[in-house]
Amino acid sequence: MRVNCELCLDRGIVLKGDVAVPCSCSGKRRFERLISYSLLPKKYLGCSFEDFKFEYYDRNYYDEEKAISCYDLARIAYQAARNFVNSFLKNNNTDGLLFTGPVGSGKTFLACCIANALLKKGRVVLFTVVPEFLDQIRATYAPDRDPEDLTESDLVDAARQVPLLILDDLGAHNYTDWTLNKVYTIINYRLNHCLPVIVTTNISPLDLDNYLGNRTTSRLLEMCKPYRLLVDADIRAIKRREKDMRGC
Repeated sequence: MRVNCELCLDRGIVLKGDVAVPCSCSGKRRFERLISYSLLPKKYLGCSFEDFKFEYYDRNYYDEEKAISCYDLARIAYQAARNFVNSFLKNNNTDGLLFTGPVGSGKTFLACCIANALLKKGRVVLFTVVPEFLDQIRATYAPDRDPEDLTESDLVDAARQVPLLILDDLGAHNYTDWTLNKVYTIINYRLNHCLPVIVTTNISPLDLDNYLGNRTTSRLLEMCKPYRLLVDADIRAIKRREKDMRGC
């Protein structure tokens, strides 16, 4: 695999001691490289806080546990996301965020709003869909892999050391001891080095340890402030209907 920069191997970051910093190769195309390195899904490239629609969150549908409406929960999570961006720009070692809620409640969208806001400011972000990331690590063991492809160490080190890591869909998967250990080593490293993480999950904080184990859950809850998003209907399904009605 041909690389353009031997210093950072086109990852956009290099290590200075234990800290990951942007590589000097960035130059005029730095933003494009940051976008490429971030691994943000095409669907979410460019989405911003201004695109976040509160109309999808019912003022009359309540979280029974907290007696707060979907709308108010969304307002709280939205403001936390904006506050995180401001805090991170001042200090990379700010607390992270844990967005919980059912499928289609806007968790990933809000996390990507954070990513895009920081990318525009030239900050390095890595977005990873957890099941896909674990599959990528497994693929490094394939007997027919290209010797020049990224190794397990490359992938895990990037997740450990990037200034901001977004772990999307840290959900109720069939984790093995091996995958749980990979997640733990990343979370533990980031906790010890005061590097924030944004997490989206459909698991409530109280149930996380049933899937991730006590060690990982304890560290996540120490690192991240939890926020819940709740909807009475899947936002993706609503958008699909809206698109169909427009005939596009």
